[in-house]
Amino acid sequence: MRRSVAIIAGGALAAQWLPAPAPLLPGAAKAFGIPTALPSVGGVLLSFDDGPHPQGTEAVQEALDRAGIPAVFFVSGEQAMRYPELVGEIAAAGHELGLHGYRHQTRRQWSRRLLADDTRRALDALSVAADSTPRLYRPPHGVFSLSGLRLIRDLGLEPLLWSRWGRDWARGATATTIADNATVGIRAGDVVLLHDADHYGARDSWRGTAAALPLIVDRIGAAGLEAAAVSTSTASPGDLTLTI
Repeated sequence: MRRSVAIIAGGALAAQWLPAPAPLLPGAAKAFGIPTALPSVGGVLLSFDDGPHPQGTEAVQEALDRAGIPAVFFVSGEQAMRYPELVGEIAAAGHELGLHGYRHQTRRQWSRRLLADDTRRALDALSVAADSTPRLYRPPHGVFSLSGLRLIRDLGLEPLLWSRWGRDWARGATATTIADNATVGIRAGDVVLLHDADHYGARDSWRGTAAALPLIVDRIGAAGLEAAAVSTSTASPGDLTLTI
């Protein structure tokens, strides 16, 4: 009897983490309806996690402003509480604010109550900083559990992961390696993951990201594509798409 209970409990725990490989396995993302790319005829979405950061966010915004392109910033609630004025600046510059949870921790073994508390704290932080209600959500490290995925949808948030990443958080990353990683094989609809902060990565890693942005923009253009913004599909209300 005890063995049966243990097997059932273990199976339930394993099922809870079935969506977790979604950032690395497109099939897993598709099975749970987690977008890693968005429909577009020629757009690419640039997205930035982990901010705001007093130097990194401003450096990234300046590079985006020079190029005249939009982006989505997935803001950490705990950092929004530290730097609320920077959250307001992101919104004022015309970029979209997404949610990246409150605490930057992989949600292993978190109960639905803990997940709900964390998400609501993050929502409150963005509301105070920018009077903004985000529609997009990306969990720390991109890891969803079944309960976490259901929760954010119950709260009216849309999950969004990525199809390309710059690996800009790593020690030793350079503008060239970041641009190479972010754009190799790039195509319409890709979502590119970058970071505007070093709170959870290698120290000063944002410098490489900011330096890589002109290269990334040039390579997107060379592929016949443009940086795009997220919109709601007119054909299927509620579905996300990219518009140039």
